Order: sequence, then structure tokens, then C-alpha cells
Amino acid sequence: MKKVSSEAVEDLRKLLAAEKLVLGTEDTLKLLRKGKLQKVVLASNCNERVKEDFSRYCEMAGVECSEIAQTSDEVGVVCRKPFAISVVGVLA
Repeated sequence: MKKVSSEAVEDLRKLLAAEKLVLGTEDTLKLLRKGKLQKVVLASNCNERVKEDFSRYCEMAGVECSEIAQTSDEVGVVCRKPFAISVVGVLA
């Protein structure tokens, strides 16, 4: 898993406007298993078990998995939601 700089925030905003984001651990995992994602982004304070699970699933599916410097609360603000978001999937 690679760490991404804050320019990832701008990418998230663009993808959100284009409606290419899936928010949340469960929905992202479901679509990852189905092979419908091209990338998974994890917040810096994401649960270690969740990070391990997504790293493993992404490796098996051949999908890029990256961790950004922002916390889950900050990711929620970037995605214009009133709650914390630890995992974001980018639709293929």
C-alpha cells in the first residue's frame, strides 16, 4: 500500500463531482469483490484490521490501494458528508 500526498484530496473532489466514488467499508468491499473498482483509498486513521483486509483483497484483485494523509473525519468533510469516512472506492 502506498501513501499519497494531499493532492489526492483534489482527486477525491473531482471524482465525487463525477459520481465515481463509493463511500464506506461495506459497499467498497462488496464492489471490490465483484471487480468493479479501479482504486481504493484509505484514511490515515483507518482501523488496522480494515487496512490489512483491503490490502489483501486489493492485491488479489489487482486493484491499487493507497492511504492518504487525511483522517476519516477530514475525508468525510471532503466528500461533503456529516460523518467520518475511512474507506473510499473509485469505480472503474
